[in-house]
Amino acid sequence: MSEADFWGGRRTIVRRVLRSFGVADTVAFFREIGVRLHEEDDGKLFPDSNRARDVLNALVAAARDAGVTILTGARVSDVVKRDGGFRLATAVGAIDAVRAVLATGGCSLPKSGSDGAGFDIARRLGHAIVPTTPGLVPLLLARDDDALHRELSGVSHDAELTLWIEGAAGVRLTGALLWTHFGISGPVSLNMSRHWLRAALEHRRAALTLSFCPEKTFEDLERWWTSRARDRPHSSISTALSTLVPASVASVLLSRLHQTGDTTLAHLSRGDRRRLSHALLEWPLHVTGDRGYNYAEVTAGGVSLDEIDPSTMQSRVCSGLSLVGEILDVDGRIGGFNFQWAWSSARAAATALGT
Repeated sequence: MSEADFWGGRRTIVRRVLRSFGVADTVAFFREIGVRLHEEDDGKLFPDSNRARDVLNALVAAARDAGVTILTGARVSDVVKRDGGFRLATAVGAIDAVRAVLATGGCSLPKSGSDGAGFDIARRLGHAIVPTTPGLVPLLLARDDDALHRELSGVSHDAELTLWIEGAAGVRLTGALLWTHFGISGPVSLNMSRHWLRAALEHRRAALTLSFCPEKTFEDLERWWTSRARDRPHSSISTALSTLVPASVASVLLSRLHQTGDTTLAHLSRGDRRRLSHALLEWPLHVTGDRGYNYAEVTAGGVSLDEIDPSTMQSRVCSGLSLVGEILDVDGRIGGFNFQWAWSSARAAATALGT
């Protein structure tokens, strides 16, 4: 866990906040409130019971024990700055407060209440909002004749995605990719989504390509084909290709390239071999959009970090106001990083409010 796992605002600020309450602190905190965690093979932490409900119940109980009053059905529609504090307009009437913390999330998963209203409140209180887009969201692909997702829906494999901006390689990410009936999902696609959408938001010419052989170069594949042909000249192209990618992917790729799969490696021409290598390394993905905030796990953009004191999470433009979590211009890669940002920033705010 480090600032390198996040995008958005200045990483020096993200690093400072994360260091004030890190992963070890999070594990200790949950242990103290009765939730023991274990680490799985991919590094993710889960409650020993594997029940999300146990986490929720422990947090609610800890809040109750600390004397917190939780008002349900009291949606806040506005926060107005007044002398000596704030007045909150809520569904159950006005509430006056000396201090206020905006922890509303962004726009992702609006049915949870995270529908962007917090940005409107922050803007009315004087904050600038970095334009928002969905993050960690599945991408839609064009349904043209070359589209692979129509036949590969449900297939998953390791991949490398490259985002080309104005003709230059801007971002490269590796991980598992999942083909779906609408396009692509899976960790590498979700992580790439924010970069593609930010480029589109900024009206920059963007293109996305897929490598079926992560971290391999054209020269690596050429050597592989040559070695394979020398050792197994009577092996078919289809059989050889299926050692690099899932058999279903090999079949669809060969079909798209109009290449006969039962051709032996000994009869594979130099031109066809090179064409296969290029296809494996830079298959174009024609992205048409994303599945929207209803399917996004996080929001990219938000309140600018330059307007926040990272030691206290207090606003630099509205005294008495603090902002934490996803409402800020910080979004992490998939794997629980956005939870940690929420907890680290909230701990910094709570510590400051308690002094």
